[in-house]
Amino acid sequence: MTWRIGIDIGGTFTDVALVDDTSGRIGVAKVPTTPHELSEGVLAALNTAMARYQVSATEVSLLSHATTVVTNAILEQTGARAALITTRGFRDVLELRRSARANLYDLFQEAPSVLIPRRRRFEITERIGADGSVVMPLAEAEIDELITALNAARVAAIAISLLFSFLNPEHERRLAARLQAAFPELPIYLSSDVLPEIKEFERTSTTAVCAYVGPMLASYLKRLEDITRRNALPPLYVMGSNGGILEAAEAIAMPAMTVESGPAAGVVAAALLARQTARANLISFDMGGTTAKASLIRAGRYETTPDYEVGGGPSMSRWVTGTGHPIRVPVIDLAEVSAGGGSVAWVDRAGALRVGPKSAGADPGPVCYGRGGTEPTVTDCDLLLGYLDAGSLLGGELAIDHAAAANAVRTRLAEPLGIDARAAAAAVIDVVNHAMAEVLKIVSVQRGHDPRDFVLAAFGGAGPLHAGALAGELGITEVICPPIPGAFSALGLVGTDLKRDYVHTLQTAAPAFDPAKVEAAFAALEKQGAAMLDRAGIPSARRRFECFVDTRYARQSYELLVPVPRRPVDGPTLAEIKESFHDLHLRTYGHDNRSEPVEIVNVRVAAIGAIAPLTIRDQPRPPGLNPLKSRRSVWFRETGMVDTAIYDRACIHAGMTAPGPLVIESFESTILVPPGWQAKMSEDGFVILTRMS
Repeated sequence: MTWRIGIDIGGTFTDVALVDDTSGRIGVAKVPTTPHELSEGVLAALNTAMARYQVSATEVSLLSHATTVVTNAILEQTGARAALITTRGFRDVLELRRSARANLYDLFQEAPSVLIPRRRRFEITERIGADGSVVMPLAEAEIDELITALNAARVAAIAISLLFSFLNPEHERRLAARLQAAFPELPIYLSSDVLPEIKEFERTSTTAVCAYVGPMLASYLKRLEDITRRNALPPLYVMGSNGGILEAAEAIAMPAMTVESGPAAGVVAAALLARQTARANLISFDMGGTTAKASLIRAGRYETTPDYEVGGGPSMSRWVTGTGHPIRVPVIDLAEVSAGGGSVAWVDRAGALRVGPKSAGADPGPVCYGRGGTEPTVTDCDLLLGYLDAGSLLGGELAIDHAAAANAVRTRLAEPLGIDARAAAAAVIDVVNHAMAEVLKIVSVQRGHDPRDFVLAAFGGAGPLHAGALAGELGITEVICPPIPGAFSALGLVGTDLKRDYVHTLQTAAPAFDPAKVEAAFAALEKQGAAMLDRAGIPSARRRFECFVDTRYARQSYELLVPVPRRPVDGPTLAEIKESFHDLHLRTYGHDNRSEPVEIVNVRVAAIGAIAPLTIRDQPRPPGLNPLKSRRSVWFRETGMVDTAIYDRACIHAGMTAPGPLVIESFESTILVPPGWQAKMSEDGFVILTRMS
């Protein structure tokens, strides 16, 4: 027997999902996240899970992890004391940015913060031309003075981004060699390694992000690797933003690839659900303790975007830019809002009810957890409305203080608003549901899709609790709640492939396309990918390479990604690329111009090491068990407080159907079935909610 284990750190809980490779049996464990030292929570969750399911270290075939270390360091501005070295005259590229603004008409908006302040940005005389030739030699004599300045600045990491180094990295590498000799303990990130791609600001920003978060990520992952080695566990993998996993060493070398590590795992799991249940088009909805995330899945596949900003305003649309720090790495296209079970509800000075963005997190957590929290949260309001068990959660492991939650809602919300506590709690749920419905609209309506044509996949500790209301608002008629919804994202960690993306700028225009040049670029990137797969020990039978090109019309500034069949590139292949681009431009923007010259700007290769497919299965109990565990009063907008049946999910047999209103409780999550809906248990343990009216 062998097991795959996925570990996902959330804002409130650290989740572990286990899958038996032979039977498909799944297990789950949850422990409170330890913000002061995340590795402690990871170790506690891992030990709890392995003890609960009697899994020995020798039985673990895959160990994968989703981390929020990179994102949190940027959001909280707790990254390393980094330095940036640029070509002379380009010291301020991080502040000059591009012309994109979050609000075009706000003349007083503040510019986004800069991760590396000007006092730690240095210049050196050199110049590579736009054709890759040396216009001005590297001023070797200036390096000693630069070393002195860096030493005085007491930096912990160095980013180097010289002009046109993506065409000719000679100067960056010579400079890095001298600096590494002077500072052997410091990580040095070269833009020609991080992002050998055109666009000066994006390349510099991505390299700066790597230097800013790299030391923290390296320290964290090395601690985890020490723990796994001491416990005789297999090598640690890390979820990348593109939906694939990476070796820890690869993540340390390219920290920007792990920015959306945790949310990506949930979308990957939702794509598995889509393919397994033959519901190819669905919207994934992941509501945890601090945030709610949504992503669109079509034909069983999620979409990625190479344009992403981290650390700015709410990540609610890929079309709104200028608020954060761009990273040019493939990131799963998702929308996110600060709305989770731990989101704090409050009344502002104008007497308006607000929810978030502040979260109670894991410490102290919601008031009802009894860990010192005093501010009412969404979870506290769910409790007052009867959605959650008033005595305990997590199968009795987490005692609940109902009285404290009621007092917090009454004194902090109800009394300032002049209403009773139940009405205040219901208003909080309305506010947070509206915010999350907007996120679902962003990934559907704003992308040109009718949400009524999709199924809603709800997971996360709080997702199934709110999914029915959201589906009703958007006109969605079916909701799927997978097994272990509270730790479902962790299943994505063990159900995806090893994957690393590579890019190189080519910039050639039709009709001057040179098939040999394009083929050589693909071959060079495949060689890099093969070396990565060699290091990971992936056999040739499990390797594949996916190829793409960034294309645009002449005089355009932004590109569209076109897949390329992997065969020797020739004239017909290039003609196929052009036709595919015209078609994609028409679908994306509503128009095309087939007489306009087409440019290939970048070539891209995804190197993939296939991992055995995962089937999500939680065999429901056989008929004969009584799933009805109790009854309690539950509030619904349609009915007010109503006596409601409470079911134990572990006792529901396959094929059982029950009409709402009802509540289905499991170890790590609760499903709320509103009036007018019915719930049915599938053969694989999925609870399917269907609207009856």
